[in-house]
Amino acid sequence: MLLKLLICFLAGAGAGLGTGFAGLSAATVISPMLLTFLDVPAYDAIGIALASDVLASAASAYTYAKEKRIDIKNGLVMMAGVLVMTVVGSWLSSFVEENTLGNFSVVMTLVLGIKFLIFPVTSTRRTVTGERFWIKAGKSLVCGMVIGLICGFFGAGGGMMMLMILTMVLGYELKTAVGTSVFIMTFSAFTGAASHFVISPPSQLDLLLLCICFTLLWARIGAGIATKADTLTLNRITGGLLAGLGLVMLMVTYI
Repeated sequence: MLLKLLICFLAGAGAGLGTGFAGLSAATVISPMLLTFLDVPAYDAIGIALASDVLASAASAYTYAKEKRIDIKNGLVMMAGVLVMTVVGSWLSSFVEENTLGNFSVVMTLVLGIKFLIFPVTSTRRTVTGERFWIKAGKSLVCGMVIGLICGFFGAGGGMMMLMILTMVLGYELKTAVGTSVFIMTFSAFTGAASHFVISPPSQLDLLLLCICFTLLWARIGAGIATKADTLTLNRITGGLLAGLGLVMLMVTYI
């Protein structure tokens, strides 16, 4: 029980800070940690991670909303695509071998950490104003469908992809992109978790409750710090955290 408590605390801290700092999906950290250190089946680990994402993302979104850092209008369009394909991705993942899902989650954690360190998201551009709404909405819908499929299938990567699309494709400045991302993730994570648990009910409720509580706590802390800190510092903290976790999990898995 002490090992479970420690792993859930560390997973919740990494996931919550990643969500609050950079709009990162909590599943990026929680899934591989549960797989690596507690031998939780991959499909169950993804379900627990998505469930943990719900309140963590909602808490972060609330903090960013108070700072007027969420574009709700365009976010709702992207959310439509994300929600539909999250259910599809969650269903498809039930047919994939455990090792495939587990290995992807571990590698994704390391890759995202390195990405933040080497190629930080430091855009300060405001949302593109000259583009017609229906064009921007079309882009958001298509991108949201791709993001939802990946999020539901692997239980990871959705937040990072949303952040990249909102900054690089739609031209958002970083903090508004993070705020909009966690707003969308609140609903996509709920949809993904619900579909996971309908297909396969959670078997380890203690891990589920611990991960939800710890992730929520650290997400509140992370979002509060992020709205006041500079973007480069946020990238370095998040990148170092994820890269470190990824290396440790690879060592435990293959050494």
